[in-house]
Amino acid sequence: MTNETSLAFDTVEARSRATAHDAPLDRISVRDFTTSVEIGAFQSERDVEQRIRFNVVLEVARHGAADTDDVDQVLSYDTITEAIAAELAAERLNLLETLAERIAERILSHAKAERVFVRIEKLDRIPGSLGVEIVRRKSGHPSGPGTDLENLKPLVVLLPNEILAPARGAEWIDAVADHERPAILCLEPVQTGFAATGRKSVDQRLRLLAIEQNAWMLAGRDPRCVVVSSRTELDWAIKNGQLSVWAPSKMVLDAVDCGLTADSDAEDLARWIAGELGADGLSVAGSGALTTPDAL
Repeated sequence: MTNETSLAFDTVEARSRATAHDAPLDRISVRDFTTSVEIGAFQSERDVEQRIRFNVVLEVARHGAADTDDVDQVLSYDTITEAIAAELAAERLNLLETLAERIAERILSHAKAERVFVRIEKLDRIPGSLGVEIVRRKSGHPSGPGTDLENLKPLVVLLPNEILAPARGAEWIDAVADHERPAILCLEPVQTGFAATGRKSVDQRLRLLAIEQNAWMLAGRDPRCVVVSSRTELDWAIKNGQLSVWAPSKMVLDAVDCGLTADSDAEDLARWIAGELGADGLSVAGSGALTTPDAL
């Protein structure tokens, strides 16, 4: 008999077996998969890599692969390792909990996947290990990454400071708010600027914060504009038609191999987020064909 206390510190395989009830499913697993990655909410965890270990058990729908020896009937172990690799490459994260949720969601997007146990541990923070474990079951609807958003391409608009001035800005914001697509506004740094220090990483943060200052000033004068800073908030805004103003610090600093540098300007950032969100492109107010709000 397994009690709850011993089960809490047992392997994910044991937890899977103990909670299988009368109709256990087939299982595939990846044990002690260890890699180094930059992750963590503390400043001391930035710009350094630490070892993290994954243990994953995936319960799958019954199949006849054993009778036919047909590899196409089984869910490959690569489903697990590729999900881990994809989420590690997507962006820098602060929390193991977030990473575990995203890995579980990606794995459960496969048709044969039914339930997944994900345990992630940091190996370099303390003499032992510390970590999280989650259990997720497939819901009654498709849960693959981007499923709800694949047909919702947002309108991403850069409003330069010369356009953002109250006399002209209100017209542009009205046009964006009335557009048939959900809209994301991107801004330049506040016009007062910032004093450069000569240290690229510091100046990058100051530039990003100056953009966010502009975002909050806009939100203060127009309640339709909601400042958003994370991919989760942006996805929700797109699905719900919210007029959003992008605060870029978190996503830019957490991005992995995004091609942005400390010298990237506001238009570079806006083009990057447009690509990340699957927009058709970036609209820059006041330039080219977009000389008036009616051109949107």
